[in-house]
Amino acid sequence: MHHDAEACVRAVQAKDARFDGWFFTAVLTTGIYCRPSCPVVPPKPENMQFYPSAAAAQLAGFRACKRCRPDATPGSPQWCTRADVTARAMRLIADGVVDREGVGGLARRLGYSTRQVERLVTAELGAGPLALARAQRAQTARTLIESTTLPMTDVAFAAGFASLRSFNATVSEVFALTPSELRRRAGGGRRGRGLPVDGTWHHVALRLPFRRPLHPDSLFGHLVETRVPGVEEWRGGAFRRVLRLDRGPGIVALTPAADHVAARLRLSDLRDLGSAVARCRALLDLDADPVAIDAHLREDPHLRHLVEAAPGRRVPRTVDAGELALRVVLGQQVSTAAARTLAARLVAAHGTPVTDPEGGLTHAFPSPEAVAGTDPQALAMPHSRRRTLVALSTALAAGEVRLGPGEDWAKARADLAALPGIGPWSVEVVLMRGLGDPDAFPAGDLGVRAGLSSLGVAGAADTRRARERWRPWSAYAVQHLWASGDHAGARMPRDPADEPAA
Repeated sequence: MHHDAEACVRAVQAKDARFDGWFFTAVLTTGIYCRPSCPVVPPKPENMQFYPSAAAAQLAGFRACKRCRPDATPGSPQWCTRADVTARAMRLIADGVVDREGVGGLARRLGYSTRQVERLVTAELGAGPLALARAQRAQTARTLIESTTLPMTDVAFAAGFASLRSFNATVSEVFALTPSELRRRAGGGRRGRGLPVDGTWHHVALRLPFRRPLHPDSLFGHLVETRVPGVEEWRGGAFRRVLRLDRGPGIVALTPAADHVAARLRLSDLRDLGSAVARCRALLDLDADPVAIDAHLREDPHLRHLVEAAPGRRVPRTVDAGELALRVVLGQQVSTAAARTLAARLVAAHGTPVTDPEGGLTHAFPSPEAVAGTDPQALAMPHSRRRTLVALSTALAAGEVRLGPGEDWAKARADLAALPGIGPWSVEVVLMRGLGDPDAFPAGDLGVRAGLSSLGVAGAADTRRARERWRPWSAYAVQHLWASGDHAGARMPRDPADEPAA
C-alpha cells in the first residue's frame, strides 16, 4: 500500500487506525516516523514519505514517534493471510528465528538460499531480515525497559542483543532516547535490582494491541471449552495456559479489554519474550483485519445478520501447531468433554511438569518426541486412533511433517492428508487453527453443518456455492457458524467460582 501515496495521505489525514501496521509515515521536517493514526496534527503531504515497515523507516534514518509509538502497532494483516515466501519469512522473524538461528537458519526453514530470501524480503519490506529482526529486538527491549526494573545489561541480552553497546546504540537511534531516559519517561524511576521473581519465573506485564472491532465471546469461549486440564484454564477473567518455549516453559494470562488484551507473562528465560508475545498474538488472531473480513462476509445474504450482530470475530488459534494437531487427533469422533479427558491423561503421563503459584496449571503439553516414544497400548482409545496419534507424532518428531509458523500451507495439507487416519476434517482444522490459513473450511464439522442448516444452506452443492462466496475468508465464516448455536463455546466463559454448586 505504501506505493499509493494518495491513499496513504488520506489515511493519515483521517487518522484511520485501520491502516496501522499496513504502512508507516516518515515526516521529512522532523525526522520521525509515525503510524497513520498518530494523534498529532498531520504534516503537509509534501513532507510525508511512506515505508512498508518500521525497519525500513529506521534504515532511512527516521526515529520512532514518542506520541503514537509506531513500533507497538499490530502487525500487518497480510502476513497472516498470505502463504508466499515473504509472508512465511515474516511469521518466522516474528517468532524469533533470526535471533536464534540467523538469516541462514531462516533461509533453511524456507527452503531458499540466503541471498534469495534477503532479496525477496527487502524488495517488499524495504529492509532485510536482519534489519527487521533488529526492529523487533528494539521493541522487545522497550517493553522490558518500561515494564520491568531489570538492569539494562540484562535487558540487552534478554532482548537478543549481542552486546550492551549495540543495545544502547539501537535504542538511542530508534527512539531518540537512551534506555535510562525511556525508563524515566515510563515512570520507572531509578534502576531496580531485577524483575519480580516468583521461584524460577520472571514476570512481565504488557498490552497486546489489535485492530477494532474484536468480539471476544466466542474467541475465549472456544478456547476455554476445548481447554486441556493442567495446560489451560479460565481463572479471574483470564485465559491462562502453559507455553512450551525454546529456552524453557512459560505461563501466560490473557484478559480482554476494550482496546487491548492484557498479557501477564511468567517466563523461565527472558530471551523467550519476543516469541512468547508472537505466539500469544497468533493464539488470539490479533493481527487480523476485521473490517475487511466483515465487509466481505456481509455481502453474503446468509451470513449478513450474523456478521452485523457480532462484528470482529476472530479464529481461536494456538501457540503450537504441532500440539494442536495432536489434540485434533485425540478429538476425532468423540465429544469435546471426552477429548479433554484423553488430552488430560496424555498430559499427566508425558507432559513436562511446571509449578504454577496462581492456579491449577501443572504441565506443558508433551512434545511430539515424547508422544512418539509412548507405548501405544497404554493410550485408552481405539486402535485406529492410537495408530494415527503415534504416526503423526513420529512424523512431527522426524520432521517429515512440519507445522511451524513459516510452513507452506499447501505442502502441510498434503503431508497431513498422507498420514493414516488424518481425514479432511482434521486437515482443515489444523490448517485453520494451527497454521492460520484464513480460507480453511472443515465442511464435515458438526458445528459447521448445524450452522449451515440454521441458515437454510442444505446439501453439498449449496455448501460449495456458499464457501465460494466466502473465500478467501472461509475460516472466519466458520467462526460465525460455530457461534450461531446455543452452547458454552459461543459465550464468554464464567469463572468456576461463579458457577452454581452441583
